[in-house]
Amino acid sequence: MSQNIEIEFKNMLTEEEFNFLANYFKLEPEHFKKQINHYFDTPSFSLKEKGSALRIREKGNAFEMTLKQPAKQGLLETNQNLSADQAEQSLKTGKLPEGEVRDAVSNLISDIEHLQYFGSLTTVRAEVEYKEGLLVLDHSYYLNTEDFELEYEVTNESEGFRNYSNLLTELKIPVRQTDNKIKRFYAKKYNLLRE
Repeated sequence: MSQNIEIEFKNMLTEEEFNFLANYFKLEPEHFKKQINHYFDTPSFSLKEKGSALRIREKGNAFEMTLKQPAKQGLLETNQNLSADQAEQSLKTGKLPEGEVRDAVSNLISDIEHLQYFGSLTTVRAEVEYKEGLLVLDHSYYLNTEDFELEYEVTNESEGFRNYSNLLTELKIPVRQTDNKIKRFYAKKYNLLRE
């Protein structure tokens, strides 16, 4: 098991800004790697109610299940590697394999047996080391939607915020209110269900 605190800043981008940043950081097509996030919650969104999110991330032939939940600073991530069979079973049944993530989810919600797979979001991602942090360019596809996003993952929140803000200012990219991927996914799914 691994647990870590995630501190990150996010900003939605236009396609033009995304391409500009890719050029600015000299990113070539081979720097972008595909990953698929498979999202889970209960029909009553018990995890979402707790400000938490559960996913299985698929990268090539590797699968990692992650629970993100609020922490004093940033988010607490609990991670667990899965076999392809375990991931497939969870996607089919909504049941989580034994382990640290299942235990953490059980401690968070009482209706873990009602978990179900809600859908997937595919991201093509490139990462660049930048001033004591990791700058991430994401192009995501989900539910007939695509969007572009810049993330900056850091260990020092105040210094990271300063570096991130300065970068956006310097490159004349407006600060935009940005929900995380799972919130954007669920908002789109909910709107499609209402149509």
